[in-house]
Amino acid sequence: MQDRPQHLTLRRPDDWHLHLRYGPMLGAVLGWSARTFGRAIIMPNLTPPVTDSAAATAYKSRIMAAMPEGSRFQPLMTCYLTDRTDPDDLEAGFRNGTFVAAKLYPAGATTNSSHGVSRIEAIDAPLHRMQAIGMPLLIHGEVVDPAIDIFDRERAFIDRELIPLRRRFPDLKVVMEHITTEDAADYLWADTTGRLAATITPQHLLINRNHILVGGIRPHMYCLPVAKRERHRRALCRAATSGDARFFLGTDSAPHALHTKENACGCAGIFNAPSAMAAYATAFDEAGALDRLEAFASLNGPAFYGFSPNEDTIELERGAPELPDTVAVGDGAEAVVVFKGPGSLTWREVGSAAC
Repeated sequence: MQDRPQHLTLRRPDDWHLHLRYGPMLGAVLGWSARTFGRAIIMPNLTPPVTDSAAATAYKSRIMAAMPEGSRFQPLMTCYLTDRTDPDDLEAGFRNGTFVAAKLYPAGATTNSSHGVSRIEAIDAPLHRMQAIGMPLLIHGEVVDPAIDIFDRERAFIDRELIPLRRRFPDLKVVMEHITTEDAADYLWADTTGRLAATITPQHLLINRNHILVGGIRPHMYCLPVAKRERHRRALCRAATSGDARFFLGTDSAPHALHTKENACGCAGIFNAPSAMAAYATAFDEAGALDRLEAFASLNGPAFYGFSPNEDTIELERGAPELPDTVAVGDGAEAVVVFKGPGSLTWREVGSAAC
């Protein structure tokens, strides 16, 4: 144990995939991300979704109004692509800094995706514009074909949709978000363009589908894309801890009220903002790769998006984190469950036991 690091100082990380919701839920969860991360890509799948620059400006204003006092956290806004997305509004929003990227949800693929893209050809005009101006495309990479098993939908999306899309738009910058399979990791490993990257969540580094289904259904381990077989989890760990700059942190922290998770048709999403860095550090420690955590968490994402790394730092130390089981929402009548992994987390943020 004496030879193993007991303390880590990292440049402040960024979260390149975050759900903040709105209303009381926004107020309940925002502080947990703001205490740890310098910036975050904010997902636009609200109800109604953030489909134009005016909606993004309004949503950012609500986030800033809910920000903890003194916080320097920067929300980075995205556009929810639909079959009717206006390329001119998209470009104007990107050029004036309203948008950092645009998000492709196949219609029906995940939470609040009913307004998403019916077929990729329907957004050819926005994609042409995005390629021309260097605007990144963020992809929830699953097909929605009911004939495809849910555990195969990511692999099918790569074959059916992503490969043809990138052939038609070879200069488009693409982020494969929250990848869950060895197939996705291998696809990125094989890419030589420098215009493809992927985010990996803490839950997909720690859990496989057994953790959801064996011994009873655990709804708070359920997210989309769903966790896969153990070989896929191991492949993601190899990718995240490899030092390859194309893989970087994206928590996909996605809060849902407890009663919406624990019912006959529970929502997909894991709230990991309070535990994210403890979970990542635990996974990297288990892989013997703590020396590569800073690059994954704090350097690779900014490099891909064209930002400078954060100047300040966070502190982690070996030890079990002191995390709440739930976080109260609004007046406390609702709560959201905190992800703590399938076993014991072995790292904690110093001075961040509560928010």
